[in-house]
Amino acid sequence: MKRIPLAAAIVAFTVFLAWSVALRQALLFLVGLGLGLVLAGARFGFTTGWRKLIEQRDPSGVIAQLVLLGLAAAASMPLLAAYPTDLGAALGPPSISLIVGAFVFGACMQVADGCGSGTLYKAGMGFTLNMAILPVFAVGSFLGSATLENWLSLGALPPYGLVAHFGAPEALAITLAGLFIVGVGVTHWTRRGTRSGTAASARGVRPSADVRVAARLWDKKLLVGAVLLAILAVLNFVIAGQPWGIVYGFGLWAAKIAAAGHLFNPAANAFWSEPTNAMTLSQSIFLDVTSITNIGILAGALWIGLGKPVKAAKQLNATQWIVGLVAGLLLGYSSRLAFGCNIGAMVSGISTGSLHGWIWVPMAFLGSLIGVRVRRRVFA
Repeated sequence: MKRIPLAAAIVAFTVFLAWSVALRQALLFLVGLGLGLVLAGARFGFTTGWRKLIEQRDPSGVIAQLVLLGLAAAASMPLLAAYPTDLGAALGPPSISLIVGAFVFGACMQVADGCGSGTLYKAGMGFTLNMAILPVFAVGSFLGSATLENWLSLGALPPYGLVAHFGAPEALAITLAGLFIVGVGVTHWTRRGTRSGTAASARGVRPSADVRVAARLWDKKLLVGAVLLAILAVLNFVIAGQPWGIVYGFGLWAAKIAAAGHLFNPAANAFWSEPTNAMTLSQSIFLDVTSITNIGILAGALWIGLGKPVKAAKQLNATQWIVGLVAGLLLGYSSRLAFGCNIGAMVSGISTGSLHGWIWVPMAFLGSLIGVRVRRRVFA
């Protein structure tokens, strides 16, 4: 019964967007709704996938992510080449800002148990910590945008797009080859862990958690989720004219509140005085394509949460709350420095041929190696 009022609200909001805002925004809300349903329904967590690979040598989550990237790239790159004036890639400049931001983000997403999309859908499902993290994530994203110019002054190169430089076929071949190499590396590392665990068992030694390995490379639910997310991401790309993003919407929400409270002057800030950002800041939040898909993700996750109530989590102590909220603030800040999170930088960056996406991934993974250890110590 709880879903009936939510269904009515979703229908009413969709009609409102189509009638009073724009049909495109209504369609994007429905795409976001689908994204939320898939993320929450499949428990498709980018953070969890990386953590399981690091701690358990379970590659199924990462393999699903590689499938998502490959499918999205196979559709997005030809579209970019065919419609260069209507569609734009998720380009970010290779920079000190990117390197630092991706590393910090990778560490903090493990501590906070969620990246941009993970925080969003878990908040929608009613996870207490993620609900608390969402607003501080938004504050951090705004602070990152407000100080981005200072970070870029430390050193940055122009954005580099593979499609623009090589053409769609070559860019796709390079991308798929890169994803294949990553997949082979992950599989090889996993099998080494399996052999180590087997050898230890043969000697009568119980393998440690780091070498206990899931026997499978594939998880059917995650693979189905990857395919559906790729389809929805491409739909978002076509309808919005830009790739799927998360954190820009968060920063915009906080920026609007700060501007309304006269806490900062957008005209005096390099990021928010840029014409596109200034126009977005001055308009209704319902006109922002990232915000509207974020709202859709929250609604989709809430729908799943109502059908599968979240189990009561272990009560957090004061230290755990403080660490979690600080990690959430840094998530927002670092995601802006890194020009996206697992969605904006990794999924959208790599699938549309941005070099910065390929820099983001190894730096974020290095950060995750530290983050999982901090999480183990703080939240054990």
